[in-house]
Amino acid sequence: MSLRAYQQAATRAEAPKDAEYRLFGQVTRALIVASEAPISDIAGRIDAIDWNRRLWSTLARDCSEPGNALPPQVRASIISLSLFVGRHSSVVMRGEDDFETLIEINKIMMQALGHKTDSPVAA
Repeated sequence: MSLRAYQQAATRAEAPKDAEYRLFGQVTRALIVASEAPISDIAGRIDAIDWNRRLWSTLARDCSEPGNALPPQVRASIISLSLFVGRHSSVVMRGEDDFETLIEINKIMMQALGHKTDSPVAA
């Protein structure tokens, strides 16, 4: 079996929480790399911020669906965090703040998904 086929099979067999954790790890890793990139790497920095913003927008959209099984308070909190992430992302893109707040929010979400976040660079 090729590596690609194995990866696809593993992704399909993955529990939703594990898939969410993996995605948060990938996005958080991109934010960390972008935060360490030279200020002149505008494209790399914006790509990471945009990917994070899209992740949070998707979560908010999912939480706004009537069929979402999460408790209403959790759904509301995720939507509020998504709005904050969107606003703060703009601040970071303008260079008025650093990436740390966005990275920390993602680490907290990873903890909520039930995994250790000593290294938020999960594969």
